[in-house]
Amino acid sequence: MWRAIASNALTMLVVGLFLMGGLILWGQSQYKAEGPLETAICLQVRSGSNMTRVSQELEEQGAIRSATIFRMAADYTDRAQRLKAGSFLVREGASMEQIIDEVTSSGASTCGSEIEYRIGVTRAQTRVRELNPATLDFIEIASFDAAEEETPEAYTEKRNEADTRYRVSLAEGVTSWQVVEALKSFDALSGEVTEIPAEGMLAPDSYDVVAGQDRSAILQEMQDKQQLRINAVWENRQDGLPLESPEEMLILASIIEKETGVSEERGQVASVFVNRLNQGMRLQTDPTVIYGVTKGQGTLGRGLRRSELNRPTPWNTYQIDGLPPTPIANPGLASLEAAVAPDDTSFVFFVADGTGGHAFAETLQEHNRNVAKWREIEAEQSSGN
Repeated sequence: MWRAIASNALTMLVVGLFLMGGLILWGQSQYKAEGPLETAICLQVRSGSNMTRVSQELEEQGAIRSATIFRMAADYTDRAQRLKAGSFLVREGASMEQIIDEVTSSGASTCGSEIEYRIGVTRAQTRVRELNPATLDFIEIASFDAAEEETPEAYTEKRNEADTRYRVSLAEGVTSWQVVEALKSFDALSGEVTEIPAEGMLAPDSYDVVAGQDRSAILQEMQDKQQLRINAVWENRQDGLPLESPEEMLILASIIEKETGVSEERGQVASVFVNRLNQGMRLQTDPTVIYGVTKGQGTLGRGLRRSELNRPTPWNTYQIDGLPPTPIANPGLASLEAAVAPDDTSFVFFVADGTGGHAFAETLQEHNRNVAKWREIEAEQSSGN
């Protein structure tokens, strides 16, 4: 009798273990399987929340099939105590594994509100945006110039939300003085800037920042990135360039950056300057003259005067031979690359063509015809105003 009872008990234990193993395997498959969410959502995890609340909210929003499995998986993988506060993008079809990883990893919000500080050539602008998780497009809520306009209520509201993300975006062609002045006006940042970084040494790009971050630390990140770009581009330069150092490359790239906003013609503009340097011709480029007038502190806001073209400064390439002593702005990666890999042309002249681009020429006669056309366009535009 006891033998029979022991045998039955052993059988039940085996069956129980088998069922438990099957349950675990099923739970694992549910954990890794594609989720039921049909449209991406923005999950807000408030400070002090826990996995129980998060799992319930996810189940209510149709992002997971079982809050219980979600909680058990978070506990089993030792992730439950790593939950971060913030706003997190949960994409359509995201598995429980992917969601847990999203809310326990870096803690950086991936959706919700964003305040972007855009530093442009003519103005610095603050934009308040909200990510639409369904389309992954940002919807602009407010936009203003912090130095000149009244702060909108939407900005103040988002500044007071703990999970708001911040970003500093630096446009190609801004000067280091402009960057520093703009950073000073952004009230979400902290710290004094005691020295303006060297011209040309700030990489135009987009930078994630956090509220209260030191301005000098952000500037250092920009400098580090620009130095990496300079090193990489210089290593891949063409042979036979009239450039003796990475510093000269940076100067030329800054001139290319200021001469054209049309990406397709950077290589042609670069070829003009390289050809002129190779032939011993003066560069004769207006942006360098302007820099000699402004020293990079803002924009000129008007056309150059004949007296300014005739006045010698270290940057007046109508008056000096070769390159000016420093960059005249912070060039982007594309202009750096154009400086060391110009198009193979015989162009030594160019002038605006009325479309935002330029007309290029190999001879002075051809250039004079292009200039005459541009003067006609200017006259028409002036009469139209």
